Amino acid sequence: MSKQDSHFFNNFSVVLGILAAVTIGLFVFARSTGVSHQLEQVTTDPRYLESVSTRLQPVARVAVAGQDNSALKIEAAGPPSAAAALPADGTAAYEAGCVACHGAGIAGAPKAGDKAAWGPRIAQGKDTLYTHAINGYTGKNGMMPAKGGQASWPDDLIKQAVDHIVDLSK
Repeated sequence: MSKQDSHFFNNFSVVLGILAAVTIGLFVFARSTGVSHQLEQVTTDPRYLESVSTRLQPVARVAVAGQDNSALKIEAAGPPSAAAALPADGTAAYEAGCVACHGAGIAGAPKAGDKAAWGPRIAQGKDTLYTHAINGYTGKNGMMPAKGGQASWPDDLIKQAVDHIVDLSK
């Protein structure tokens, strides 16, 4: 290696070392500034304190016989009842759930309105279609989850949705 190459390498190493030292210094300065200024603001923020107290609530409360348990009122778990969100009829049920697969033919689902795909299925009878829709179906061309994945829907609503698809496919 020539003297010029050695000199360049030494200078380049010094510059890289200085840049690394400046980067580390800036990182340490930013961390210390953040701890001294932001930590106090974050830990006194009302939204932060509320979220912490919510997460620290006990998962269960125990009522003890012979003691005053009036403070242990029963609260509903989760969002409001899903029964309120039920579709009104078979057409609405099709639009809310069935169209996701039967509209595009996902996972081997026959498209609603495709007479060639629905003809053999309709020929099996509505009772078979109802059974497959309510209990689920796994066949050679695809699969369908029970109630199309809408487990909270009543069987009558599923039957109405099947009737709607059959009407579209005749």
